[in-house]
Amino acid sequence: MRAMGQQPVYLSIVSGKGGVGKSTVAANLAVALADRGYRVGLIDADIYGFSIPSLMGVRDEPKTLDDRIIPVERFGVRLMSSGLIRGDNQPVIMRGPMLGRVIRNFLQDADWGELDYMLFDMPPGTGDIPLDLHEMLGHSKELLVTTPNETASEVAFRAGAMTARTGHEIIGIVENMAYMECPGCDGKIYPFGEDGGDKLSAVLRTPVLARFPIERTGAGAPAPGVYDPSSPCGRLYSALADSVVRLTGSAPAAEIR
Repeated sequence: MRAMGQQPVYLSIVSGKGGVGKSTVAANLAVALADRGYRVGLIDADIYGFSIPSLMGVRDEPKTLDDRIIPVERFGVRLMSSGLIRGDNQPVIMRGPMLGRVIRNFLQDADWGELDYMLFDMPPGTGDIPLDLHEMLGHSKELLVTTPNETASEVAFRAGAMTARTGHEIIGIVENMAYMECPGCDGKIYPFGEDGGDKLSAVLRTPVLARFPIERTGAGAPAPGVYDPSSPCGRLYSALADSVVRLTGSAPAAEIR
């Protein structure tokens, strides 16, 4: 964990295109880190396509105290999202420069308290918000989400190349929708191919940290998009959280608490 007053680890969850499960990865990784005793913040930086509130099953509007926004807390994770401000699920309509101001407000006007990790669920691609956030943070780490599909991994490469050009660090790749468990047998089915993540890993020279199957959260899940920690996917997210802690140099939570 970070010492009192020390800057948190900034970790952006990025993808080249939409529909690869990036927000699901961001939400479940945040919960898995919090389950390990880390103090975690999560900013839904996908202003147009916000989905963190729905995934984490929260609709509470943030409150204010002494002109500071109090992030909503769920599963031990402190959250900010434009979806919590626009509870009617209406579209957010604004131009590029305004988007950067929203992210800056989330960062500077919210009372996050002491954090070990600040995660950002980024919009797909290489547009205004990723560029604005790169400038605001100065330095951050990134986790790149793709599927095994060759086209998806090619598009993801562009997001990775942007990270390299801006001087930030990709700590690894998550291959989502990597396989399906074969019903009635012990094998796996690979509907989108098998090597997209590996090809991306070779080109970007960064490891594949996790491969997640196509699997619904199930009726017993704590929230629509959050896996039970004891489920197969929940255990995989716990392992991903351990890898993130190892790669970002955070001390075990027990060392401070």
